[in-house]
Amino acid sequence: MPKITFIKQDKTEQTVEFEHGKLQYLGHGLPESFLDVAMNCGIHLEHACGGSCACTTCHLIIKKGMENLSDMQDNEADRLDTAWELTTSSRLGCQAVIEGDVVAQFPMYTRNYVQEGGGIQLGQPDEKEKERKEAEVPS
Repeated sequence: MPKITFIKQDKTEQTVEFEHGKLQYLGHGLPESFLDVAMNCGIHLEHACGGSCACTTCHLIIKKGMENLSDMQDNEADRLDTAWELTTSSRLGCQAVIEGDVVAQFPMYTRNYVQEGGGIQLGQPDEKEKERKEAEVPS
């Protein structure tokens, strides 16, 4: 059973496992892709285009296990060229099908300036910025 560790923007890690052929396909991204696994396991992975390889909001940086992913197709490579924080180990969560153990990190930013769910998140504020904002709020 493949084990996937997601490293979230706040540096917390969440590890899930799945059995090939046993996940319910929810119609977003390719079956058994990062996006499909994340949706089945209750992990929020942005996917503004619904997983159709039309944006880069599901961009992930692969830290370990690149050899355990499907080969990158031309449509994914072309789309990745527009991803924020692009690295040589970047993949789109909707297109990279998981075949074995993998560790994937969420990048700090995406090109989707308004995060799904209504919150706006352009990275994590530093402590001094949080303190400044708290001091501005009248008691």
